[in-house]
Amino acid sequence: MPARYARRRLGIAAAAGALLSFAALFQAPAASAALPTPVSAATARTYLASLPVATEDRTGYNRDLFPHWITVSGTCNTRETVLKRDGSNVVTDSSCYATSGSWYSPYDGATWTAASDVDIDHLVPLAEAWDSGADSWTTSRRQAFANDLTRPQLLAVTDDVNQAKGDKDPAEWMPARTAYHCTYVRAWVQVKYYYGLSVDSAEKSALQNRLAAC
Repeated sequence: MPARYARRRLGIAAAAGALLSFAALFQAPAASAALPTPVSAATARTYLASLPVATEDRTGYNRDLFPHWITVSGTCNTRETVLKRDGSNVVTDSSCYATSGSWYSPYDGATWTAASDVDIDHLVPLAEAWDSGADSWTTSRRQAFANDLTRPQLLAVTDDVNQAKGDKDPAEWMPARTAYHCTYVRAWVQVKYYYGLSVDSAEKSALQNRLAAC
C-alpha cells in the first residue's frame, strides 16, 4: 500500500475515533442500568393484588433496629459497594472510600463527581418497612433488608433528593423524573412482595395508578 494511502487511512480512523469519543461525552447515561432490573409491570400488578392492605403503625421504630452498611467484601461495606456498582470510573482507596468517579441520579437526572453528594437510597425506606410488618422481624432479617443487593432496593441518588423523599411512600413522593416512575413502582412492589410487607390503602391506589400507565 502506498505510504500516502496508509497515512490517509490512519487519519480517517483517528478522526472517527475522536468523533466517537466526543459523542460519548454527550450521550445520556442509562437511568436504571445499575439497579437490579425490577419485575415487569404485569408481574408487579399481580404482586400488588396479593399484598395485604393494613394501616401503618410506626410505634417503636428506630433506625438502629435495621443494622445497615455492613461489611460486604474486604474493607467495603454496603454503601461503598453500591457506590462502585452505580458509578462510572470509580476509584477507591485502601479503605474502599470512593476518591473519584461520577454518579448519575435517576431520580432527578443530575450527575455528581463527589461521593459526598450521593446518598444510597433504601427504595422502600426502613421506616416504611417497619410500618408494613418489619416490626415483627428478627434483627437478622431487618439487616438483610437494609443491605439487600439482590433485589432492586438500594440505589445511589442525589443526597438532597433522598433526604426530601425521607420515609414517604409512592402516595406521598415520586421521583422528579417521570421517565423513572415505572421502574420505581415496579421495584417498590417487588421489594414489598418479596419481604411479605403490607401496603396502606392510599399507597396501593397510587401504585395501581402508576402501574396502569407503565
